[in-house]
Amino acid sequence: MFKKLMFLCSAMICSIVIAQGAAAAPANDEQMVADVVERLRAAMNHPGDGGALKPLVMDELSYGHSNGKVQDKAEFIEALVSGASNFVSIALSDQSIRIVQDTAVVRHTFVAVTNDSGKPGNVALKILMVWKKHDGHWRLLARQAVRFNA
Repeated sequence: MFKKLMFLCSAMICSIVIAQGAAAAPANDEQMVADVVERLRAAMNHPGDGGALKPLVMDELSYGHSNGKVQDKAEFIEALVSGASNFVSIALSDQSIRIVQDTAVVRHTFVAVTNDSGKPGNVALKILMVWKKHDGHWRLLARQAVRFNA
């Protein structure tokens, strides 16, 4: 009887530990996604030669703009590096992150001052991003923007 009781207690403790580990993993992933979103924001604001952007996005990237234009990875990075898409400042707010297995859905408000091809402007967007965990790293798979009145 004692052995059965000890086995039952051990099984319950193991279940609790496993459940706590499973509950902690999404919170850790949420922070990792928040961090990579911030790294992307910073890299878009200062793209340099695109070196900081490349590891943040998947080769299969589908990057949708609010005007309907959709870019692949090479087009997205080239537009930033060339200055065709130039951000003077980018502010993100109202961010939500939802993790579903190895996919993260991120929504936020994106307000930026731009200087695209030397033409100053302002933009206020609602953004939907889809991030995929690949080889232990979160990478942007898809992004879509829509305009709104700020």
